[in-house]
Amino acid sequence: MADLISTEFPFTLPIGYRAPDGSLCRQGRMRLATAHDEFQAMRDPRVQANPAYLVVVALARVVSLERVDVMSTPVIEELFLRDFTFLQKLYNKVNALDEDDADDESTNALGGLPQGNVEALPFQANSMKR
Repeated sequence: MADLISTEFPFTLPIGYRAPDGSLCRQGRMRLATAHDEFQAMRDPRVQANPAYLVVVALARVVSLERVDVMSTPVIEELFLRDFTFLQKLYNKVNALDEDDADDESTNALGGLPQGNVEALPFQANSMKR
């Protein structure tokens, strides 16, 4: 029997996205990012102009929210900061981008995600130049 890997991870946003129709969207799914997702995001002209925008483009490619038909960068931009930060951390955790997590064999209740301290984020909001 082949080993199965989880490629999608359900989540609940801490606050939620207020959709144009006024509904609050908190439930969503994040799929594992592919190399293609990262390359396409890096080719985006908005990322070329402002590398800190990479996280917005990357999240728009891998996140889906309930009752949001088309996920886009404007949806990601409209998230509350707490939800945006939550998604950044989840992205890094499910894709094992945190160095502490990459070598950790233990798992938690999120379907086999590595446990660990998610502090060193490749996409940090405080790294943007002002």
